[in-house]
Amino acid sequence: MLDDLAGKRTGERIQILRERRGLSRPVLAGLVGMSASWLKGIEQGRRLPPRLPVLVKLAEALAVGDVAVLAGTDMDLGGATSVPVASFARIPHEAVPAIRDAVRDPMLTIDTGGLVDVAALAARSADAWVLWHTSREHRTDVGRVLPRLVSDARTAARTAEGPERRAACAVLADVYALVQHEIVWASEAELTWTAADRAMSAAQDADTPEALAGAAWTLGMVHRSAGDSDAALALATDAATLLEPLDSGTDDQAGLAGALELHAAATCARAGRDGDAWRHWDKAAAIAGRLPAGYHHPWTMFGAANVALHAVSLNADLSRSAEARAQAEQIDPDDIPSRERRGRLGVEIARSYHQRRDYPAMLHWLEQAYATSADSVRYSPTARQMAAEAVDHGGQLIRRRSRSLAASLGLPL
Repeated sequence: MLDDLAGKRTGERIQILRERRGLSRPVLAGLVGMSASWLKGIEQGRRLPPRLPVLVKLAEALAVGDVAVLAGTDMDLGGATSVPVASFARIPHEAVPAIRDAVRDPMLTIDTGGLVDVAALAARSADAWVLWHTSREHRTDVGRVLPRLVSDARTAARTAEGPERRAACAVLADVYALVQHEIVWASEAELTWTAADRAMSAAQDADTPEALAGAAWTLGMVHRSAGDSDAALALATDAATLLEPLDSGTDDQAGLAGALELHAAATCARAGRDGDAWRHWDKAAAIAGRLPAGYHHPWTMFGAANVALHAVSLNADLSRSAEARAQAEQIDPDDIPSRERRGRLGVEIARSYHQRRDYPAMLHWLEQAYATSADSVRYSPTARQMAAEAVDHGGQLIRRRSRSLAASLGLPL
């Protein structure tokens, strides 16, 4: 059945499978949240092949149970012969149902028994972000407090008046940003889009450049994960423009501007735009250089260490594994205050070894990342793919360790 796919590019395979199912280009593109012109570019080879998360969505829409079927001669899955959709499309978490209910609650009536303390609500939101960055199992721990925090923030935005209402809306935007972080890869795409869209709506009601820029950062993340690099880049650059008049403002305003530049850099790298990626990275590095030593933005974690971490990611995205490892060797993990980001650093280093098919080294860094931040590995489609490949292709030397990690991640053995 797959003989007609042999020797084909990824786009050609997608087109063959699409036509086999009788789907038009606009219909398939719509099913994965993209435009027909985007899909045409993929099919005709004018765009780079989609990254794994978007490829998973295409596999689901085409009723293909194995993502590797879509990966053609122009796409490297690290030697994997099978990448089951079920292992990477959605990674369930027990906190999602309660969060979904809190987000979707119509809240037609509000208990007006007393005014909400917006300052206390802001402190709770800040504490939740701290928990996200300090817990080894940040999704589980944040998931326990997030449903109530969503409900209370929505109530505050509905009941507060005057300047307090704008402040409450700013908090609500931050809370929705945390929701997006919590549920990505663990819930249906519709809920992720809802959270990001509501973050932007709340920021518009708050009507401050910082709130709008933070919401743009969040919405841009969702666009990028869906493969829409143009929309993600536009959001990042437009939001950075909002903050330009605030160059003499607070450290957190500068930190948010720097985070947007890193967002733009990562987006360009994933689109294969080498020069643009490093141009935005240079801007972020310049901003970090003007901030106090040891500074990190409260929830984006922007700072000098985060800039260095992104240099590793950019090189990995641009398939420069040697450069990625060289950059990683310059980073002291203790300079990164976030466990979640330290875990992601381990995953990025593992990815650089994955590109060389060095499975023992790849597994070592995945294990290090898992020990630092279990959820940074457990809920990363890329990390799960690498862990599965370590089982299938790592050989007897690492067989026991690779199977142990795969079991910890809930992967089928």
